[in-house]
Amino acid sequence: GDPRRGWDFVSTGRGDVPWEESFRALTAIGYDGPISVEWEDAGMDRLQGAPEALAFLKKFDFAPSETSFDAAFKQ
Repeated sequence: GDPRRGWDFVSTGRGDVPWEESFRALTAIGYDGPISVEWEDAGMDRLQGAPEALAFLKKFDFAPSETSFDAAFKQ
């Protein structure tokens, strides 16, 4: 929260982190372990920001496809 700094922490989903690409990369390499995301935003109340950030991240918790895209069109 220091305005003299050239950057600041913002709530997950409100900054420049490519979250979906990050989760897809982890899925592509077969990672299935825990993921820990620290929530910090000096300009937002944590009781609003943390649940919002969690809901944002849950969108990326999906199972990878078990078949290739083209295989769905084969007879």
